[in-house]
Formats: sequence, structure tokens, C-alpha cells
Amino acid sequence: MESFSLILAIVVVTALAFDFTNGFHDTANAMATTISTGALKPKIAVAMSAALNLVGAFLSVEVANTISKGLVDENGIRPEVIFAALVGAILWNLVTWLVGLPSSSSHALMGGLIGATVASAGFGAVHGDVLVTKVLLPAVAAPVVAGIAAMLSTRLSYTLSRNAEDEATRKGYRAGQIASAGLVSLAHGTNDAQKTMGIITLALIAGGAVAPGSNPPTWVILSAGLAIALGTYIGGWRIIRTMGKGLTDLQPQQGFAAQTSAATAILASSHLGFSLSTTHVVSGSVMGAGLGRKGGTVRWSTATRMVVAWVLTLPAAAVVGALAESVTDLGDWGTAVVAVFLVASSAAIWKLSRREVVDSANVNDTDGTEPAGVVTTAIAAVTPPPAGTVTDDLTATIPSPAPAAATDPAATV
Repeated sequence: MESFSLILAIVVVTALAFDFTNGFHDTANAMATTISTGALKPKIAVAMSAALNLVGAFLSVEVANTISKGLVDENGIRPEVIFAALVGAILWNLVTWLVGLPSSSSHALMGGLIGATVASAGFGAVHGDVLVTKVLLPAVAAPVVAGIAAMLSTRLSYTLSRNAEDEATRKGYRAGQIASAGLVSLAHGTNDAQKTMGIITLALIAGGAVAPGSNPPTWVILSAGLAIALGTYIGGWRIIRTMGKGLTDLQPQQGFAAQTSAATAILASSHLGFSLSTTHVVSGSVMGAGLGRKGGTVRWSTATRMVVAWVLTLPAAAVVGALAESVTDLGDWGTAVVAVFLVASSAAIWKLSRREVVDSANVNDTDGTEPAGVVTTAIAAVTPPPAGTVTDDLTATIPSPAPAAATDPAATV
């Protein structure tokens, strides 16, 4: 095995930084419903999720192999290409976290890798069949399948507990929700930590540090697991608020059904090597659970914004990855410019987030109302005043003026 070069070390550190952002970006996938229903206190929930993410990282390497061996041609890929891909993924993660949108970290990574690879080696270096069968098709099917399963599970849960005492039912489902949230965390570590393992392994292959076709080394598995666990413990509170309160209002029965359906889908996909977006799965299951309760609603304006972010994730990260690769291709100084740009952009996004802090203390402080849409606002602006009373001679009586309370300066203020 050859010694580490400086660029390879930079790539590994940047990959672990992406893994960290993946952790706090996706904490909502496992714990948003548990926190919003009050089944666990926020800090306890993220600590539990972090521990189980670390455990999950050691359960499989199938998804890691999909990235390191299947998505792009590993021959001729330079470490700088991997670095450029990570720049695109990290920036997209941070931007969507800033606005509280639960987009896919997985697709951000895939998009960055595809864009950087195309910029470096052309479209022929991307394996289109793997992209379609193991990335794009699961992205479309997974939220639909998870949503239908969660909707049916929710209806079954309410049917089975119809004659039970309300308080006992709530306690039972909250306990079940804690268990299912743990299962989602385990599944998230199994699926998402592997993506960083795969990208680091691909970089090691590109840099000549390990042989082509190798599985992730043990130190890679451990470091990726620790990075995603630490990010999970930090907690992506903005996205937790959106997922737990902004999409629909969940009761314990719904939370249990949503998380169980999501965990089942994620674990099955990890076993098959699908680079699944846990965000898509959990969002679909939350919407399905919202529709499964009689009288339940889904805030479709929030759901629409999420879907738009999902559609934009892969191409947006690909464009940034391609641009970053074009600059790094200029030499060492180009790589340094990209690195400085990444650090400066990340710092600027963090500073913007301090204008309105969302943390464990206020994550549930929302009334769940949606902002008025463009059409609603326009209609409200042109709504005519109340009509006057019509008299027998068809002449509208002019309403009497309001009391002249405004003549008092204090009242005016």
C-alpha cells in the first residue's frame, strides 16, 4: 500500500465532514416524529439515534460497494474528482439545512460524484444502468411504497386500538415508537454511513492506497460511523421541526406506523445494495401516516417544497461538483481555491443560521400553520368589503362610520 498523499488526506477529511453533515441533516429521519409526539425528550432522542447510527455502520458494506465499485468507472478517477464531488454534496446539504428542507444527502453525494466524474472523464465513465436501477428507480418507488405501507399501518393501528383506553393506548404506542425510532436509526447508519465508506474507498483506490475492488478497510468503517454519529448527536433541529410539525400533526399511533414502515424499507434496500434516500422514505411514510388517520391532513405546500428540493438535489449537486472539478483540474492552486471556497461558504451559511436559532429548546414551538400561498395572498388583497344592507327600494344603505377613537393620539399609536 502506498503512503497517503496530501490530496488524499484532504479528500478523507472532507468525506468525513460530509458524513457529519449527513448525520445532522438526517437526524429528523429517525427522531422527528418521536420528538414531535413527545415520546422522547429531544436530547435523549438524538443521543439514542447517534449510538444506533454507529452500530448500524458495521452491519453491511453492500451500499458502500455500490458507490466504490458500481456507480462510476474507478479507473482513471483522481482523488481531486472525489474532492470536487464532496464539495457539491456538502454545500447542498448546508443550504437545504439552512432553509429546513429534508432533502436527500444520498442524492447530493451521487449528484456531486456524477457531475465531477463527467467533468473529468466524460459521460462514459458513469455507469448508467447502475444509476437507474440502484439510485433513480428506488428514489421514485421508495417514498410511494413506504407511504402506502404507513397509511395502511396507521389505519390498522387505529382499528386495533378502537376499544382500548386512550391513555393506555398512547403509552403503548409511544413505547413502540421509541423502539421503531431506534430501528430507523440503525437502518440509517447501515445505509447512509456506507455511502461515505464507499466514497472514501473510491478515493483510496484512485490514490493507489488500496487495490481496485477492495472492500472498505476497518478504519474507514469506524471513522464513517463515528462521524455520522457525532453529526446525529448535534441534531439538525431545523429539519426536525419541518419533518415533525411542518408536514403533518402526528399522534403516537401514526408515529409508530411511519417509523416501522420506513425502517423496513431502508433495511431491505440496504441488504439489496440500493443507495436509497432515507429522507425520501421517511418523508413518504410520514405523509402516508398523516393520510391514514381519519381527519388527518398533510400540509401539501410543505410537501411540494420538499419534492421540489428532491428533484433539484441531484442536478444541483452535479453542477457544483462539475464546476469544482473544473477548478481543481487547474492544479494544486485550483484545489486550494476550491477548499477555501468550501470553508468560506460553510461559515457564511452557519452565520446566516444564527439569525434564527432552532435547537432542542424550541424545536416543537410551532403552531403547524402553513404560510399563505401566492394565490391565497392575491385573493385576500382584492376581496371586496362587506356589502351594505339592501333596503326595499334596492338602495344600499351606507354603513355607519366607525367610532372616532382614532382621534385620540394614544389610540392612534
